[in-house]
Amino acid sequence: MKKLFFPLLIAAFALSAAAHFLHFGAIPEFILSAVAIVFVAGFLGKATESVAHYAGQRLGGFLNATFGNAAELIISIFLIKEGLFDIVKASLTGSIIGNLLLVLGASALAGGLKYKEQKFNIHLAGQNASLMLLGIIALFIPAVFVKTEKFPANETLTLSLIVAGCLILAYVGWLIYSMFTHKDFLEDHEDTQADHGEEPAWSRNKSILYLVLATVMVAFVSEWLVRTLHVFTDRFGLSELFVGAFLVAIIGNAAEHSAAIMLAMKNKMGAAVEIAVGSSLQIALFVAPVLVFISLLFNKHMNLIFSTIELAAIAVAVLIATSISRDGSTTWYEGKLLLIVYIILGVAFYFV
Repeated sequence: MKKLFFPLLIAAFALSAAAHFLHFGAIPEFILSAVAIVFVAGFLGKATESVAHYAGQRLGGFLNATFGNAAELIISIFLIKEGLFDIVKASLTGSIIGNLLLVLGASALAGGLKYKEQKFNIHLAGQNASLMLLGIIALFIPAVFVKTEKFPANETLTLSLIVAGCLILAYVGWLIYSMFTHKDFLEDHEDTQADHGEEPAWSRNKSILYLVLATVMVAFVSEWLVRTLHVFTDRFGLSELFVGAFLVAIIGNAAEHSAAIMLAMKNKMGAAVEIAVGSSLQIALFVAPVLVFISLLFNKHMNLIFSTIELAAIAVAVLIATSISRDGSTTWYEGKLLLIVYIILGVAFYFV
């Protein structure tokens, strides 16, 4: 299968490009672009994992989450350019709940079927829980005040920019805290013990080159995918909320899905949690706020006011993910619980 990956990657990317430039039609283009972005995201995940080998587990998990979110960020920028703010917010919601429920749940289940209990740094789990609650508070407060007091558009945007700035400061502070001042305090010894001296797929320079190449490929395929969303949702009668929260989010986060599950099956649950939870935190505390500022570059500006349904879904995901992970250990049963909640939310979003 490994030998077939690159031929399949090239074929998927070429077919997606052909569908776009030769105008195969919106539906074939959407399907081919969705397939291509899964392969490209997988390529991005492999390159990131290889770079992570040279950078260490903590920084590696951060890099995996960051470059895994590259697809999400790029897709969202193109959606903002088109003025599709509802799909952007839905996809951000889907990324957060997808990582906390689907990625973390699948990782805990896959790893738990092989190992009875998987442990990771309990202090890191506690800090992650606090940051997740901060994300909920920062999204919840503006939504309640704006919807209750009926702020005018300019004041809503101003409030969103201030909150977005605060979230970015909080995230930068977390990076300094976790990567520098308290790096040893949060180090995961379980992952170090679980590393059996595996060699990376490529050299350091080749890994960096592939990382850049994969990011560029993601940018192209993302734009092709976004251009077909309207036709796809209208043709199949799907709501923008469901498409953004589940289809776009799952496709855009394919890299994290595969990388986290593979690491959990190698008994590196700390790294898997770093990818799943770390990615959700990055979306809530950095990507969403940055997109608010990026929208200022275009004619229409996006605020940080999420719908009641989206806030409820994020709150539920944070509640159960925090409850399960804050003790610093997971089992297959806990993974199953996370997946069940994800299915319940998926069905609810479908019928909206």
